[in-house]
Amino acid sequence: MNGQNGNNNLTAPKKFLFVSWESLSGDVAVQIKKEGNEVKIYVKSETDKDVYDGFLEKVDDYKKFIDWADVVVFDDVGFGKEADELRKNGKLVVGGSEYTDKLEESREFGQAEMKRMGMIILPHWDFSDYDSALKFIEENPGRYVYKPSGFITSEAKGILFLGKDEDGKDIHEILKSNKSVLEKRAKQFQLQKFAQGVEVAVGAFFNGKDFIFPINVNFEHKKLFPGDIGPFTGEMGTLMYWSGPNTIFRTTLEKMKEEIKKSGYVGYIDINCIANGRGIYPLEFTCRFGYPHISIAMEGITSQLGDFLYNLAAGNNYDLKTKKGFQLGVCCVTPPFPYYDKAEMAIYKDLSIIFKKPNTDGVHLGDVKLINGNWTVAGESGYTLVVTGSGTTVEDARKQAYIRIENILLQNMFYRTDIGLNGLKILINFKLGDTYIKF
Repeated sequence: MNGQNGNNNLTAPKKFLFVSWESLSGDVAVQIKKEGNEVKIYVKSETDKDVYDGFLEKVDDYKKFIDWADVVVFDDVGFGKEADELRKNGKLVVGGSEYTDKLEESREFGQAEMKRMGMIILPHWDFSDYDSALKFIEENPGRYVYKPSGFITSEAKGILFLGKDEDGKDIHEILKSNKSVLEKRAKQFQLQKFAQGVEVAVGAFFNGKDFIFPINVNFEHKKLFPGDIGPFTGEMGTLMYWSGPNTIFRTTLEKMKEEIKKSGYVGYIDINCIANGRGIYPLEFTCRFGYPHISIAMEGITSQLGDFLYNLAAGNNYDLKTKKGFQLGVCCVTPPFPYYDKAEMAIYKDLSIIFKKPNTDGVHLGDVKLINGNWTVAGESGYTLVVTGSGTTVEDARKQAYIRIENILLQNMFYRTDIGLNGLKILINFKLGDTYIKF
């Protein structure tokens, strides 16, 4: 049935092998297992070895199970070369390619490709030497954003810094004072000209040949505290909706179709952008599942996820069924998140996650394991749960998610209380000149 239009008739149960550097995609794997498929998972990180215990069957050497699997799922960047080889050998793979790995890992390359494909990009400068960057700011005063480049751990991604001073003095001081630390954690980095506007991402699943519709439009909340205060965490929650092809998609991601197709990429891909009255400025690629994005997307996908990913890997067209309205997700975490502190984490590790009522609808796995039927904290990150909600309005989605959070008892659990709170304001302001995005 390769290349045929999917009719969403469920295929027979399949065998899925998930491969992860860190404990990222267990939530997807558990859902696919619930649908009646066989699932095995490999997690390389030693600090995550107990994550998903009791939920999933884990393996120590995933390469021994490549032949066993009907579909191999690589859930992060860095597996592109291996994914390419497996696909050449006829294996069904959801995951990166060498090309898409480079799009995400190298900001310089990603921006160059955006420009080559006709997108309007913000001025930016790439560095591998902090003294050169300091001199550049001194000679070119302005408001900049500091972004690590290259392959870095999920924890290190939080060292992104958004300058506020119009002359760049704040970011100059940050780089100067922390040079010795930053040189170890982010050897390559980019300074990007700051642009005021609405931060929005547009993404879609790609089957190796074309995009699968609908697309996904989402608004991330990246800082730790309500009101967008505090350190960048990667993400504390997201508001999203599904849409037909729209202005932001046609202006950005759609332009990448042929290059993505040439690379053989299969999976979810998105571009984060700044949108204002002057245009859409693409910032960076995510060429993999996003976290917690995929868990929130699952709240809105009504198709069987295993059936969808199998058909995606097979290169089939697919009628992906999604909910109307909005989906929203909130990251529920414990100390030491968003930092790494083994001693602090030891306080919370193995604590029970208690549900006042026996209902886990909309509760998605972060670093969690199952012991004697009880959900408990696992790993060492403190990234514990993602709780989602959906509704015809943003407020309906917010209400459902936060009601679900009230059903959870976990010592010192914290989360942002304002995810989607400014959703209506964002949606009203999210326009391009006189062209409004269709919601």
